Amino acid sequence: MSLLAHSAEDPADSRTYLLNNGTAHRYHSAVTESVTRISAKIAGTARPFTGISVDRLAPAIAGVDLDAPLHDAAAALDELEEVYLRDAVYFHHPRYLAHLNCPVVIPALVGEAVLSAVNSSLDTWDQSAGGTLIERRLIDWTAARIGLGELADGIFTSGGSQSNLQAMLLARDEACRRELTRDGVAGARLTDVLPRLRILTSACSHFSIRKSATLLGMGAEAVIAVPVDAEKRMRTDALADELARCHRDGLIPMAVVATAGTTDFGSIDPLPETADLCARHGAWMHVDAAYGCGLLVSRRRDLLDGIERADSVTVDYHKSFFQPVSSSAILVRDRATLRHVTYHADYLNPRRMAEARIPNQVDKSIQTTRRFDALKLWLTLRIMGARAVGELFDEVVDRAADAWKLLHDDPRFEVVTEPRLSTLVFRYVPSADPDPELADRVNLHAREALFASGDAIVAGTKVDGRHYLKFTLLNPETTLEDIATVLDLIAEHAGAFLAEQPRPALSAR
Repeated sequence: MSLLAHSAEDPADSRTYLLNNGTAHRYHSAVTESVTRISAKIAGTARPFTGISVDRLAPAIAGVDLDAPLHDAAAALDELEEVYLRDAVYFHHPRYLAHLNCPVVIPALVGEAVLSAVNSSLDTWDQSAGGTLIERRLIDWTAARIGLGELADGIFTSGGSQSNLQAMLLARDEACRRELTRDGVAGARLTDVLPRLRILTSACSHFSIRKSATLLGMGAEAVIAVPVDAEKRMRTDALADELARCHRDGLIPMAVVATAGTTDFGSIDPLPETADLCARHGAWMHVDAAYGCGLLVSRRRDLLDGIERADSVTVDYHKSFFQPVSSSAILVRDRATLRHVTYHADYLNPRRMAEARIPNQVDKSIQTTRRFDALKLWLTLRIMGARAVGELFDEVVDRAADAWKLLHDDPRFEVVTEPRLSTLVFRYVPSADPDPELADRVNLHAREALFASGDAIVAGTKVDGRHYLKFTLLNPETTLEDIATVLDLIAEHAGAFLAEQPRPALSAR
């Protein structure tokens, strides 16, 4: 029986579950047992997924009586094996090729263990002390890698969507401030300005930009989708036209969002040219580098040239820095712009604290209580270093380039673009039938059948209204042989589907 076990006759004293100086030995025992089990599980995982369906798993979870505690950590872990661990999707497996989920580095897991136990809250100095300074140091380090300058600042967030939301909030309020204070405007009101604001972004940008516009009261219609070129990069000629049209129509180009690593294609918008246009038209330049931020520590750093001219940048360390979720940040060129999210509460961060130069992180965050997620990145840099992180990211980018050649030369498939980062969008092509509807059905079936088998997991998306498959490579352990095997599995599932189609549908080549 574990140290957190109690018999039915001797029900648990609730205080024994609290972590403190008297129960530290119980904590050590319970965590050691869980880590032992999880490490064995990771070591023995043969497939990324079991293929279990919702209908099969849901009854087991619904059947757990949450009002009947087990009073035993070992028993709870046994139960967890049945309702979660056995059927979890394991991102560390080399044939997990679906979404922007990375395997995590061990130093970050050490940080996760520490931050969860100490449980600092990063909103105020009197709740975190050194945690505040560590987070600030990492923001300065990231801003320096980007090249934002001495006035730069930022804050850790829960993820790219929150980072993008905060960036759009700052851009909105800066645009309103300028419009309401510029010379020659008499009696201007905020209600007159807000409907005229527009956000311009690539047609391939992340959906969180439109979501942010809606949350900020502007509506999704305030977002102008700028066409992309054959490489799925925002066309700067089209951007220039849209900016000019905004001015002709009396609209205010509040922000231009350039993407450094689109979710589907890994495409990087032309950052220097975008910066030139933003400067010319007085628009806030935001770079969504949630995916491409790994280039900051990569030998391919030049792909981000121009990012240093941005007014704000989103980075997701939990994508290409191999950190556990969540670990993201929003960086700004001018720390003064963060005043738009600064509110003072007498019980938490009274104005006198700012006057006394006491660093309260809540002063620049849209969250209040926040985990010390920065510690994971801190220990990663202190143990393995930025160069080692960059080498891991470069490895997956190299693998994607090799996989593109494999797909390009395989007559069973067509691939949309040559990757700049580590995603590949492609589809299986039925051999002798050009019917696009059939190709859609084949690829949808192949993806679903592969997922149900548990042998591998790939993502799906649409290109010009048609269904495609997607590899997202973020695991340096994924080999070209793994990729070739997954392609063969896709072809097998596609062929089986085609063989079952009524005539005149043709079988696979």
